[in-house]
Amino acid sequence: MLYPISTRSTPTFFASILLLAFVCAGHVSAQSQPDERPKVKNFGSSLDRLKWDPNLNQAVEINAEKRKANASSDDIVTVNTNLVICSVTVLDQRGKIIPNLNREDFIVTENDQPQQVEHFSLGNSRDVPRTIVLVIDYSGSQSPFIKDSVDAAKVLVDKLGPKDLMAIVTDDIKLLVDFTRNKKELKKALDSLYEKSKKKDFGKSKQFSALMATIREMFTAEDVRPIVIFQTDGDQVFVLQPSMPPVFDMPTPPIPPAMREPFSLRDLYQTIERSRASVYTVIPGKRQIDLPDSRELPVVEPQAENQRTVLRTRPPSLVTWRQMAAAGAAIGGWTAYLQKPEDAPDIYGRILDDINSRYILGYYPSDKSRDGKRRQVQVEVRGHPEYTVTGRKSYFAPPADQ
Repeated sequence: MLYPISTRSTPTFFASILLLAFVCAGHVSAQSQPDERPKVKNFGSSLDRLKWDPNLNQAVEINAEKRKANASSDDIVTVNTNLVICSVTVLDQRGKIIPNLNREDFIVTENDQPQQVEHFSLGNSRDVPRTIVLVIDYSGSQSPFIKDSVDAAKVLVDKLGPKDLMAIVTDDIKLLVDFTRNKKELKKALDSLYEKSKKKDFGKSKQFSALMATIREMFTAEDVRPIVIFQTDGDQVFVLQPSMPPVFDMPTPPIPPAMREPFSLRDLYQTIERSRASVYTVIPGKRQIDLPDSRELPVVEPQAENQRTVLRTRPPSLVTWRQMAAAGAAIGGWTAYLQKPEDAPDIYGRILDDINSRYILGYYPSDKSRDGKRRQVQVEVRGHPEYTVTGRKSYFAPPADQ
């Protein structure tokens, strides 16, 4: 995960910048994190504000300028610097996690310019709260995996820290549980999905829409570590708008425009990339694709729109395309394949281990221009070129009008 803290913000957000500086240094007291947060209202409503523009080949925000003009200028505070936060995992040559590193071990560059790491903390620090959303597909195709997935997710709930918050979203674009620390409530909601599945009361297979709504609506400026666990087989992909150029050279089935969602797969990926969230994807079913690296998927990036993604094998079926679409959403995290229901506890355990083993690095970029452009970020471990550092490789600077 890598994201900038905006230089133009509300007074609440301004206060959060000061809070974040101490969070990254591990200096926040147990009383610093509020017990409650505003409840999410009308979950999914942000999708109603999207409209497909066939001329631009992208989703556009309806009345975006009008809403911006209606924002109260009295609530705007200007801050001179951006704080960029990146969350990384360090692996050895065998793919094992390297623990016990400190701030001085890391070298960070932005667009090839050295940066000074100002804030540092460990992923398992109880002083760094995590906000986790589980987006779970409980459609008919997922019924063989629901019981074990629910049981695995309940173990994840048990291991939440005292400051962590968790919410559950379903593939019918419903907020099953808003952010809470109430573990009994979370487990009860998970059990309800299994009970509904047993009665063949399945979800609606709108998992990409649910993910888009989650990224757009669920996180706030105060969320230091926003995380999404996205479990799905990706079977909504062919009712999204066609990406131009196609993502992964994916074919476009002849579905009437009126039956499609108001955004493309490319729109979704770019929304995730511009967000502050790390997404881990869990794909139930037999693995159909062989991408170069499940931790560093070749996700589509704007500067590479005219380049084709190189695959080791040619996709043989629609299932392959669905899995590729779901795997591509794992931006900032990685993808796991739930090939057997009984593998669910191990997969959720590995996700939690990865979250806990990350290093949280914060720096104020030397380039303070507000141009909205992509900034390439490289994180290395000093003296260890053989180590692999995973996490976001870029972020977008704030535009001039924000």
